[in-house]
Amino acid sequence: MTTGPSRPTDTDIDIETGTDIGTDPAGSPAVPDPASTASTDLAARLDRIPIATPMHRRWVWLLGYLFIFDLVDLNSFAYAAPALRSEWKLSIGGVGAITSAGFVGMFLGAIVGGRLSDRLGRRPLLIGAVFFYSLFSMLSAFSTGPLMLGVLRVLTGFGLQAMTGVLLVWVSEMFPRSLRGRYQALLLAIGLAGVPIAAWVARLVVPLGHGAWRWIFAVGALGAIGGVLALRVLPESVRWRAAHGRTDDRREAELVAIMEAQAEARTGQPLPTPVIDQPVVPGRLTELLHGTTRRKTVVAALACVFLILSFYGFSSWVPTLLVERGYTTAQSLTFSSILAIAAVPGALLALPVIDRFERKTVIFGFQIVVLVLLLLFGLVHSPVAIIVCGFGAAMLMQTGVATLYTYIAEVFPLHLRGLGSGIANGSGRLAGVLGGFLVAGLYSGMGQTAVYTYLAIAALLMGLVMALFGERTTNRRLEEIERE
Repeated sequence: MTTGPSRPTDTDIDIETGTDIGTDPAGSPAVPDPASTASTDLAARLDRIPIATPMHRRWVWLLGYLFIFDLVDLNSFAYAAPALRSEWKLSIGGVGAITSAGFVGMFLGAIVGGRLSDRLGRRPLLIGAVFFYSLFSMLSAFSTGPLMLGVLRVLTGFGLQAMTGVLLVWVSEMFPRSLRGRYQALLLAIGLAGVPIAAWVARLVVPLGHGAWRWIFAVGALGAIGGVLALRVLPESVRWRAAHGRTDDRREAELVAIMEAQAEARTGQPLPTPVIDQPVVPGRLTELLHGTTRRKTVVAALACVFLILSFYGFSSWVPTLLVERGYTTAQSLTFSSILAIAAVPGALLALPVIDRFERKTVIFGFQIVVLVLLLLFGLVHSPVAIIVCGFGAAMLMQTGVATLYTYIAEVFPLHLRGLGSGIANGSGRLAGVLGGFLVAGLYSGMGQTAVYTYLAIAALLMGLVMALFGERTTNRRLEEIERE
């Protein structure tokens, strides 16, 4: 049984504070008093909620907006590169250097942002990173040469990955265990609209003439609008505040009580009794390098390395490599724009399976199919076959991204979740630095077939690492995984 707080209306919730600004029919405040449940484990109460409440849905749309412009920024240089090659006389190696510069920034942002979110909170780091990457994306539009653009891509990448890592952790901590996989995937699907946005903006503006590529980076700066909204709408992670003893203002208990009331109103049933665990004693930073946690760190990091080598190696280089195959810049951008559409259905494809089967099994199965499609993409010559194989590979790689992102945000202890996720994601971004040069070297020395063979092998290795060494996380409490 659960306490019986008054039912707040869906439209009268102050989302930032978790209080109800309406009144009940008698005129008394409808805010549930959490005093009687103040000692109840807030994480357990979150996990017993069986549905996504109206509050959860508001958060998804806001975070999805932030994710959209994260991915616009992330893909902006890939779509500007063909025009920059012509305008600045960039070599393939120069494209690789600027691509790698962005990954250097993402590596640093993943580590620093993750660690600061463990110490200062998820909310300030997430919102601050949005403004940070938006600023430097806008400044990228005013670049005067490769060196300036490379430096700005480092700074933009720093903010991008700091936001992405903390956002995924926030969702894992604020959504019930039976839903967090599906909503991570849905969130990514919303955000992945940024990929075709970047592609089609490039397709429309790049042919306009000299310097038109600058608008691609300017569009990425629109993420700052979401940052302003987040200041009003997004609360701190309940789990993080409770773990740091910052619940004296009762805001967290009120927030959870409102979500419980909304869930009961929607289901018409009382919520089950929360399953209370003994608190996990926080360890030191070195815990990430010892025992079971070390294995989790290594597996997550390796999976991210192979993900970045295959996924971003493919998406970042397709526009340029299609030009090298003999297509015009306009044709290459048209192909790339079509392939970019695969991003959203790819993430949505995870919805029916991500919370039903083990994450690691889902990843392995899809990566096998990606392996085949990448090999075919490098071998076929028909434009139709190129689109079919490329679309399938891009779609299923996004399914793997959604599943792996969910997994990474689940396996680390709460007090190290930001840093652990940052190390894993940062390892992948660091691999992206080398990957940019590796693709350029393979193409220059051995041709395109070698490039796509390498991408296919990286996809397979990601699946094998997860299948053989990954943790079971599906439909398990974060505290249970932490204690294991």
